[in-house]
Amino acid sequence: MSIEFDDAPPETESANGRETVAFSDMTRPLIPRQTGRDDAPDADDAPPADAWDDDFGPDLEDEHDGIDADDEDQQDDDEDIPGLFALAWAAAKALVTHPGTLGAIRHGAHLTGGVSVLTRNAWESRTTAVHTRMIRAAVARGDHEGALEWEERARKFRAERHERRLALLFAPIHIGRAVLISALVGAGVLLAVGVMLAVGTHRGAEALAPFLALVAIVRFAAAVVNALWLFALVTSGAALLAGLWRTGRARASMPSWLATASDGEVDLEIDETTIAGALKALNIKQINDYLKEGVPLQYLITARAEGRGTRAVLRLPRGVQAEKISKRRADLATGLYRAAKEVWPTTGSEAGILDLWVADKGALAEGAGPYPLLTEGTADFFKGVPLGKVLRGDPVMLPLAGRNTIVGGMPDQGKSSLTRAVAAGASLDPTCEIRIWVPDANFDFEGFRPRCSKYVMGAENEKIRQIRDDLKELHQEVQDRGNLLIKHGEPEVTRKLADKEPGLRPMVCILEEAHVAFNHAEYGKEISYYVVEIVKLDRKRAIHFIVSTQAPTATSIPRDVTRNCTNGAAFAVSDHVANDALLGAGAFRGGHRATELIPGVDKGTFIGKGITGQRSDAVQAYFISITRENDQLTPIIKRALAAIEARNAAVLNAPDVDTEQIDHLGNVAEVMAGQALVGTEEVVHRLKVLRPAVYAEWTTADLRSALEPHQAAPRKATAARTMHVDLALIRDAIDRRDAETGTETDTAEG
Repeated sequence: MSIEFDDAPPETESANGRETVAFSDMTRPLIPRQTGRDDAPDADDAPPADAWDDDFGPDLEDEHDGIDADDEDQQDDDEDIPGLFALAWAAAKALVTHPGTLGAIRHGAHLTGGVSVLTRNAWESRTTAVHTRMIRAAVARGDHEGALEWEERARKFRAERHERRLALLFAPIHIGRAVLISALVGAGVLLAVGVMLAVGTHRGAEALAPFLALVAIVRFAAAVVNALWLFALVTSGAALLAGLWRTGRARASMPSWLATASDGEVDLEIDETTIAGALKALNIKQINDYLKEGVPLQYLITARAEGRGTRAVLRLPRGVQAEKISKRRADLATGLYRAAKEVWPTTGSEAGILDLWVADKGALAEGAGPYPLLTEGTADFFKGVPLGKVLRGDPVMLPLAGRNTIVGGMPDQGKSSLTRAVAAGASLDPTCEIRIWVPDANFDFEGFRPRCSKYVMGAENEKIRQIRDDLKELHQEVQDRGNLLIKHGEPEVTRKLADKEPGLRPMVCILEEAHVAFNHAEYGKEISYYVVEIVKLDRKRAIHFIVSTQAPTATSIPRDVTRNCTNGAAFAVSDHVANDALLGAGAFRGGHRATELIPGVDKGTFIGKGITGQRSDAVQAYFISITRENDQLTPIIKRALAAIEARNAAVLNAPDVDTEQIDHLGNVAEVMAGQALVGTEEVVHRLKVLRPAVYAEWTTADLRSALEPHQAAPRKATAARTMHVDLALIRDAIDRRDAETGTETDTAEG
């Protein structure tokens, strides 16, 4: 910006110290004119510096500064308007979306929902709305008799309502008459009492005593009301609000934007409305068309509490099978705000009838509870043994007579625990024989050893061979039992016959980790053959065979084994192949899916087949601890042995382990597996794995005590100076012993 002057003045003069220019006898201050940069004067044309005095220059600067400041303030105000709106919008949004605000709105929605529910119930109880709805539903499904029946009910309801309204017209007259009569009777009674008091006391004033007493009572009541009316009003108001809130939360529908904003709080009450909404969310055309007509679903059993949840039985619209709903169980569960394992839709008595059970939220965390025979009681093979509880909370007995069982699932999901619970129940039948085969080094069933007539545990070839031999004997015994049934003229073994004929006593056989035995390179085919033949024929002969595996596939378990196991228990499995191997062909397609069980989360829960009378049911198994800190199995076995002894049936017991006859030298040589030196702690550990029943309590001191008499005690044989067992010393000791006894012992050659 430059400063330009108008035409130069012809003359100037100083007046009052201010430089002025004369125009037509007028003087004015010399005010500079703003111009653009293009027409700015040269530096030589600029006025001299002394042309401006101290007063004139600052005044111009102040004037221009003021103008510029006003313009800038106005511009800043214009620019701040959108910012203020954005700030206000952000604050409002933060307030609305704050969890506390949403919580307040949600609770308010519960209150209004409660009012809505009560209002609707009051309206329906005083009108024919329900009758009209049911008539429309009956007409929609073609039930003309039902429509006529509801129409007759509606007619009777109208007639009765008309009579009630007429009665209300005369109610004031009847009430007034009743009040008058009651007052006269009361006054008469009080007067009679007063007269009797006056006569009895010979004082006439006593005749008014009852009336005065009544006045005192009324006065006291008035004082109580005056003191408590505010408290009663507040309490009743709070109770009313709480009732409305509870009703709205349980029975009113919540807007989706509020329901999904909850952090796990939503717990819908399962009723006809929520079930209809969940079915509608499946987006099945026939159901949607049916509900669009405003016709309610037909409930054969309305939603009602059953065990740890709610059950309802309803007829689906035409063209919809209940199996179709079962296949979409997870989708149905989302509409009911439940986990998939908490919703169990099954087919009812007809293909179009849906039998639905929904668990209370979180109720399944309770588990099955303690084993019912933990401290007392006995069992009966022919009546079944305690197994667990279905999700509804009802106890379940596993049927043994006439059945076989297959148990499977991923590792550490409860497979062995379930088998232990069954074996414990069978052990408490003093007439039942127990045989257990475990083709692996496994401690899970060691506690049953004293109760078993046959018990084999270990993965060595000789142990697998022993399992093969025992199954071969059992196969022959099945034939012998058949001949005994022919002899007694009975088609199957009963309790009466089992008590009469020792050769037909009930028997429970368990093949744990069956896939190991079935797939053994040398004996697997023979074992598979005998097990298949046994499960085909044993059921009527009081033999219950349990096959337990963590690999229920066609390649690991013979198909004829799974086909002949009436009872199936599937813990969490990874695919439909394992699922159908345990629960039967087509189980996965039919919605009976152990694949929906979550490993770890659903530990101890299995899908059971043929156990509860349903096609399948979810069951939580009982758990019996076998840890040293909480050994629950040993007391059960002691009670079982006592019951057997009381019946003089000791033949069912396996002989106790004679530690004096155990070849410690041979066992040590076996676990060293050809290694020249092995640490004493490692040797003890390997011995525990090899023979847990013998070496479970052993320490390195016990090892030294067992080897010292044979001049094979552990010694310090390394630079670290730690104690080791020397294989050469062990073999020398074995050779000396064999030379003395004239026997020969095989040792590991490495």
